[in-house]
Amino acid sequence: MKLSFGEKIFYCVNNLLLVAAGLSCLLPLLNIVSMSFSDYSAIASGFVGIWPVGFSLDSYKALIDGTPIVNCFKNSVVITGVGVVLSMVFTILAAFPLSRAYFYARKAFTLAIVFTMLFGIPTIPAFLVNRSLGIIDTYWALWLPGLISAYNLMVLKTFFENVPAEIEEAARIDGCGDWRLLMQIVLPLSMPVLATLTLFYGVGYWNAFQGLLININDPAKYNLAVMVQNMIANQSLLQSLNNLQQHELEQLITPESIRSAGVVVMLVPLLLVYPFMQNYFVKGVMIGAVKG
Repeated sequence: MKLSFGEKIFYCVNNLLLVAAGLSCLLPLLNIVSMSFSDYSAIASGFVGIWPVGFSLDSYKALIDGTPIVNCFKNSVVITGVGVVLSMVFTILAAFPLSRAYFYARKAFTLAIVFTMLFGIPTIPAFLVNRSLGIIDTYWALWLPGLISAYNLMVLKTFFENVPAEIEEAARIDGCGDWRLLMQIVLPLSMPVLATLTLFYGVGYWNAFQGLLININDPAKYNLAVMVQNMIANQSLLQSLNNLQQHELEQLITPESIRSAGVVVMLVPLLLVYPFMQNYFVKGVMIGAVKG
């Protein structure tokens, strides 16, 4: 269909705005990556833009040798891996019965779950509950409160409801019970939305910050998000590099390059995972979207 002059102007302006929005997100990231790979003189002189100047890995060497980044990376992997598995298992177990028409009082349970989406969890009551459960200073203080996201639950419930009834009826005739129906029929058909929700949960746990600061007292249990924020906020970076000589640090690296290297290390795992999930992302959200 031929576009009118007004439609052409609209699409042109719309594309320009989208390009500008994309560049506003991409250029700062390129600057951070470039700064982490640039040498001391280029960063100190302010010559670093979106390309590295005087390629150097000194920032990453100092980051590994002088900060607990390896331990924080391991903590992030543990928090994210265990948290995603627990959240996906319990979200599936909650969404499947709510999607079945024969489940008793499913509308009441669904309304109760949707009602919780209107309010956030207050920080102090959440901390008091965690303390009464005895899970302060453990990762369970992160996993239990965020075990099920109401939004993710509703997306998965809606997707399960869209599974053709004929497939379920055929499985019932062949003798499938609820567990076998879920494991062998419903879940294999739900891979797009499962991959999407896995990404949602993974990003949330990987970037966990406030809950960890409030509930974790041992610095050895901090994750990458907390370590990077501490490097950016409290200006104590060079003092934490206790494995290197102070005068050598001043000649080789700058605080900006170290902070940039920490941000890059934190972002790289998500950037590596996202392309593999991209094929499922849009399809999973659209098919499992909550409908009015």
